[in-house]
Amino acid sequence: MHAITVREPGGPEVLEWTEVADPAAGPGEVVVDVAASAVNRADLLQRQGFYPPPPGATDIIGLECSGRIAAIGDGVEGWQVGDEVCALLAGGGYAEKVAVPAAQLLPVPDGIDLVTAAGLPEVACTVWSNIVAAGRLTAGETFLVQGGSSGIGTHAIQVAKALGARVAATAGAPDRLERCRALGADIVIDYHDDVPARLKEATDGHGADVVLDIMGAKGLAANIEALAPDGRLLIIGLQGGTKGEIDLNKLLRKRGSVTALQLRGRPVTGPNGKGAIVAGVREQVWPMLADGRVRPIVHGSIPLPDVAKAHAQLEAGGVIGKILLPLT
Repeated sequence: MHAITVREPGGPEVLEWTEVADPAAGPGEVVVDVAASAVNRADLLQRQGFYPPPPGATDIIGLECSGRIAAIGDGVEGWQVGDEVCALLAGGGYAEKVAVPAAQLLPVPDGIDLVTAAGLPEVACTVWSNIVAAGRLTAGETFLVQGGSSGIGTHAIQVAKALGARVAATAGAPDRLERCRALGADIVIDYHDDVPARLKEATDGHGADVVLDIMGAKGLAANIEALAPDGRLLIIGLQGGTKGEIDLNKLLRKRGSVTALQLRGRPVTGPNGKGAIVAGVREQVWPMLADGRVRPIVHGSIPLPDVAKAHAQLEAGGVIGKILLPLT
């Protein structure tokens, strides 16, 4: 098969479309003929040499894909060759074929085409595992997503709204703020402003019950300031650095919590494994897609062999939603 390989850590130009060995379906796995993949910021970090795959995973980039099952390994039940699926991956999505644990497969949602489905598994599993499973967001609470126009952000706004939350989102330009509002955000804030002050002003001093953050250290103090009593801060990205200080007195007085969660390195099995997360997404999020409460937000499509262009576009900024990578 052909796949995107990394010649050496560096810029988008190091990505090459080359011939590699076909994957095989091990016990509990299937092989998927890939129809499309999608770009995630973690892919850029892996290309640069900063985010190696977990032990045992392929070094081919790509955390999600869609396609058709081509082969089934021992012990797999409930799936057949030819089924159209999308999948959460530890790697390997930038290829013509990928082996994936069957527990990480999802059916293509009703009303969604096969290529578009490629951009759903990573955002859906990240958002559900954070704001629902870990953050326990419920109807009537206030939810703040930092980076509302990103792939994660555009999905999180819609899921939180479908859960009945009051949604606040940050973005860095008027057009992106308006896009967040169109997706259901009740409160939009330019992230160059004093976000905690603006949020508290809009919520009569309450703040956010749940905050989903992609910046890490840079936004830590402001996010804790934005928390409501008993608030939960969920950190899923480190674009703003890895080390910061926490005012424990402020956190204690709010009875707040800070949780940092990574999806890629989790085991497949177990109560907090990727299989359980995928099952939760299928049960709770897929119906939201089927009835239109949540919809995929696609910035554009670039053929997988030309993925370097997609990486450059995401790095340049201004992308709203996901960039898809169809095989043809």
